[in-house]
Amino acid sequence: MTAPTSATDVNQPSLQPAAPTGRRISLPVLLLIIAGALALTSIVRLITGANGITNVSQMSTALQLAVPIGLAGLGGLWAERAGVVNIGLEGMLILGTWFGAWAGFQWGPWTGVLMGIVGGALGGLLHAIVTITFNVNHIVSGVAINILALGATRYLAPLAFEGHQGGSAKQSPPVESLGHFTVPGLSSALESLNDQHWFFVSDIAGLLGGLVTDVSWLTLIAVALIPASWYILWRTPFGLRLRSCGENPIAAESLGVNVYKYKYLAVIISGGLAGLGGVFLSIVANPFYLEGQTSGRGYIGLAAMIFGNWMPGGLAIGAGLFGYTDSLNLRGGSANVHALLLLGALLLVAGAIWLAIRKKYVKAAITVVVGALVFAWYATTDDVPNQVVSATPYVVTLVVLALSAQRLRMPRANGMPYRKGQGK
Repeated sequence: MTAPTSATDVNQPSLQPAAPTGRRISLPVLLLIIAGALALTSIVRLITGANGITNVSQMSTALQLAVPIGLAGLGGLWAERAGVVNIGLEGMLILGTWFGAWAGFQWGPWTGVLMGIVGGALGGLLHAIVTITFNVNHIVSGVAINILALGATRYLAPLAFEGHQGGSAKQSPPVESLGHFTVPGLSSALESLNDQHWFFVSDIAGLLGGLVTDVSWLTLIAVALIPASWYILWRTPFGLRLRSCGENPIAAESLGVNVYKYKYLAVIISGGLAGLGGVFLSIVANPFYLEGQTSGRGYIGLAAMIFGNWMPGGLAIGAGLFGYTDSLNLRGGSANVHALLLLGALLLVAGAIWLAIRKKYVKAAITVVVGALVFAWYATTDDVPNQVVSATPYVVTLVVLALSAQRLRMPRANGMPYRKGQGK
């Protein structure tokens, strides 16, 4: 491949990242799949009488739980699109929770938001120095940051919070709320429609009602970051240069791209986004820092990013799915999870039919057997143990990743060491 005449012209075709292998799902097809899944959920709701699986409160809680997962996953997307694996998202979330609460209870919640972003960005900077400058294995560095963040916050929490009203060695004093909003008229109309329990229409009303009822301003910012990231990474010269560093850094360097700079920027932004997710946990989800409150959401965010095939839209769907399953713990968990066993059985049967159409008969047979076992579980029980309810988000994470693994393509140079001038 011959380099363009101008070393700084990064709009040449040679710099374009390679297209993903396999067939990409178009937007109309994706919307049709989502509508089909929602219709199937509505059928299950009518059969089981578990109206709570799509009510406004359930969807509002799911959105709140999806935000930190989505922000962590978005942070991972920025880093990995530049070729840096960021296993340290959990640690950056932890730094965001601590810094956000520490600054928030002293100087106000919006100062806490800014400091939480800074805290996560500092974790990202450390990861960038270790992996980009010193070429340490990305996984090793990420795990070390997770351990370091946990240890650092455990050390700092008693120093910062003890002696203040409401504070302790493991908890910060309360932080003032950022405020919430509800769209007047629309929220109540959707809630009334959801209460009618009609087929499909009430389920859509519940989904939309959760998006306009008692929503935090930080939630609005987090949702806006999804299309903003897509636009920046796929529709600007800056995004093209950054993604080229994750696909072929040697080719990018030959065209005049400062690969180190773009990798550093991507990983620092990654840490800042994860830090913002931590702020959400310590200011919005709970009005205080609490040791262990991230509960592995950084790892689930990474799973959402992989499920979304390193694309913001797919990531958002993954985060919503994991947030929804997590919300089952809080609102009628046992009854709702039991109803979803029937949904799982129906989805498995649909998957078996699809595999049979594609002439993958062995996989189709296995899927049918699993679906039959799930249906037998549903038919022979009236509820599920609380332990199953608590484990549901993590089980769904594993199942979704296993089912989506064959269609994934990460950036080609993701996790690979790079040295300036190595292509010469």
